[in-house]
Amino acid sequence: MSVIRAEDIRTPRLDLVPLRVEHAEEMAGVLSDPGLHAFIGGAPDTLEQLGARYRRITAGAPEPGVSWLNWVVRVRDEGRLTGTVQATVGPGTVAEVAWVVGTPWQGRGIASEAARALVDWLGRHPVTTVVAHIHPAHLASAAVATAAGLVPSGEVRDGEEKWVLDVSDGPGRSGS
Repeated sequence: MSVIRAEDIRTPRLDLVPLRVEHAEEMAGVLSDPGLHAFIGGAPDTLEQLGARYRRITAGAPEPGVSWLNWVVRVRDEGRLTGTVQATVGPGTVAEVAWVVGTPWQGRGIASEAARALVDWLGRHPVTTVVAHIHPAHLASAAVATAAGLVPSGEVRDGEEKWVLDVSDGPGRSGS
């Protein structure tokens, strides 16, 4: 399988822009709330840590046939970054996805709109299944997964439930 590259994705309100190291400065502020780590653990990265992480991410996955796809989420009317979406594809045709929206922008449907756009984009690429791992108590993330068409599988690993969506038929599947 060849490596997939992130591309610009537009929604009615959002621009999903492929991640660049230069995004670290603005994103350090967006991701600075320790509350964002309530379910995943850890603490917010410093600007230096985030810059180093973005350098590693943008260098690409070291494993052959694996694509690291990362976007920052910009609310077009506000002209500012508000979060991220990401997908790891392969080896094979399964995409593992995740999202985060900074605390000041939560509750506005940004994560749901960005996740739907990501899932639709993945459905137009060599991906058959989209998977997210969500802590059972993280109701907001479960709502985002539901909005993107994923359903809980009942499988729990490391305290997180696996949510899945078959995208082998491409965009427009399952009424989305």
